[in-house]
Amino acid sequence: MSTTVSPPLSTPRSPTIRPEQVAPLSPGAGAPAVARERLLSLDVFRGLTIAGMLLVNDPGTWSAIYTPLDHAEWNGWTPTDLIFPFFVFIVGITTHLSLSSRRARGDDERAIRRQIVRRGAIIFLLGFLMMGFPFFTWTAIPGVAHPSIGLRIVDRLLHWRIMGVLQRIGLAYVVSALIAQRTTVKQQVLTVCALLFGYWFAMTLLPVPGSGAMGQLAIASPPATMAAWWDRLLLDWGRFGNHNWSLSLTWDPEGLFSTFPVVATAMLGILAGRWIAGPRSLAERLNGLFTAGAVAMMLGLMWNWSFPINKSIWTSSYVLFTAGTAAVSLAAIMWIVDVQRITGWTKPFVIYGMNPILAYVGSGVMARIIYSILTVPLGGHTTPLETAIYQVGFASWLEPKNASLAFAATVVLFWYAIVYLLYRKRIFLKV
Repeated sequence: MSTTVSPPLSTPRSPTIRPEQVAPLSPGAGAPAVARERLLSLDVFRGLTIAGMLLVNDPGTWSAIYTPLDHAEWNGWTPTDLIFPFFVFIVGITTHLSLSSRRARGDDERAIRRQIVRRGAIIFLLGFLMMGFPFFTWTAIPGVAHPSIGLRIVDRLLHWRIMGVLQRIGLAYVVSALIAQRTTVKQQVLTVCALLFGYWFAMTLLPVPGSGAMGQLAIASPPATMAAWWDRLLLDWGRFGNHNWSLSLTWDPEGLFSTFPVVATAMLGILAGRWIAGPRSLAERLNGLFTAGAVAMMLGLMWNWSFPINKSIWTSSYVLFTAGTAAVSLAAIMWIVDVQRITGWTKPFVIYGMNPILAYVGSGVMARIIYSILTVPLGGHTTPLETAIYQVGFASWLEPKNASLAFAATVVLFWYAIVYLLYRKRIFLKV
């Protein structure tokens, strides 16, 4: 991880797809010398995604949320359920551009593999540390009236969640990038198919250990699925603590087994990156991206009839549907920004897209502090700082859902101010 300071620039830095970035990913293949335009849309897409993450992660109260800004309870989807796979998809696109760029610079394959593993490990570690922050239990410990700081630290270690959003991104990035580094397009497509059909087979046709129920029948109950069984096997360590999601303890929405299809999402992003950086005209690439996205959405909706679209277990139908939606969305942004040159609205999202990891990690740490650690007196009671801000600054004059949304929008604006100041100083957090 590094903080890069660049000289001030008069215009936003957007990804430049250079001649070397259209190189096939198969080792030894040559790169056609085709000049490539700057695609501002890639940073805009990433910035929109990270701003959306902050908006849905930081409501004023979880009890008053507009339906589109909340996750589907189990099967199905809302706009909120598109945000995480969109980010994984853009990770895949930038993975292709990065691999091609490094090869064009003359980096050998061993150096590229080391960088892939290093980046993935840092992303995983950042997410892991976020899950553990502040590294001690700050709430009451059952059965202990006055716990010491040592006991609070031990209790935190026993309940430290191992997986999470960044951990899943780090794992998916490493696996997909290493596969893409050594395979052809055909092999990558076959790998995606194997991941999706293999996951479908394991989740629906195999009996779930312990219960013996066929997976298809168990999918209706979160703790009864094959993915949940693996979560308990790998993340519940008995007397050494349960490291699953604290709100369930019996399964994890970012569990290890359900990360396999996330690799497929990243690889579909890599394939999209190849297409975007290809030698065809921009119009042809846009048409292809729209078409492929629409077909993937249709296939995902059809697969939904037998393997429901479900973010929490990242079903194969969810992979196809969300990757298709991401491709169509990106193509629309490319048409608006790079073809029609309607760019007056893009700068805030470009700025967000330049520091996505910092915005996500920083907002996550801030949320843990104000939502649960820092407390203040309010109305004769001690309440979390966030609740006090929400009640006094928003709920006192707005209807609950509007107040909750206004608080979330304020968080987005607050972090925009931070990344804007860093952008002005050309400081970017890189991994």
